[in-house]
Amino acid sequence: MSKKLEFIFDFGSPNAYLSYKVLPPILARTGASLEIVPCLLGGIFKATGNQPPMLAYGAVKEKMAYEQKEMDRFIARHGLTAFRFNPHFPVNTLILMRGAVAAAEEGVLEPYIDAGLGSMWESGLKMDEPDVFVKAMNDAGLDGEKLLERTQDPAVKAGLIGNTERAVERGVFGIPTFFVGEEMFFGKDRLAQVEEELNRL
Repeated sequence: MSKKLEFIFDFGSPNAYLSYKVLPPILARTGASLEIVPCLLGGIFKATGNQPPMLAYGAVKEKMAYEQKEMDRFIARHGLTAFRFNPHFPVNTLILMRGAVAAAEEGVLEPYIDAGLGSMWESGLKMDEPDVFVKAMNDAGLDGEKLLERTQDPAVKAGLIGNTERAVERGVFGIPTFFVGEEMFFGKDRLAQVEEELNRL
């Protein structure tokens, strides 16, 4: 039986970027394949009543400072020195996420993910602006104009909605979330548990 790691994904989460960057050695060690499942984080939040950490914990003394410390430790541990917090955060990722559905259909999801994450969390671009989106994808060797056009395709829109609804039905409340079979793991700090579960298969 082939091993598969499902990654419930939205470009808007900095922790999705950090997780994605450390997955390759985990996949290599376990022999698992990666399935990116584009979902809309805002839709997940709306359906579950969840909130971004800065809203959920912003009033808790020292909580966000500690969260930043943990992020800094993770970045240092894995040498993710290209990471830059996006100055436009939060960025509406609707275009990016519809584009991910289209890119998957076009067979270019992996380079698309790389381009989108680099634009969001390394170059600090405002990727909810169509012209910025097109240029970033063109610069990555993709057809930015075609991808942008496809974000208006009713089937692409429905695909993203469907992915998001199914994720919520499976118990997803935030991103990054991972599934190994039906076992769910939330957050970049659960990746050791993800690897353990993959090794059980």
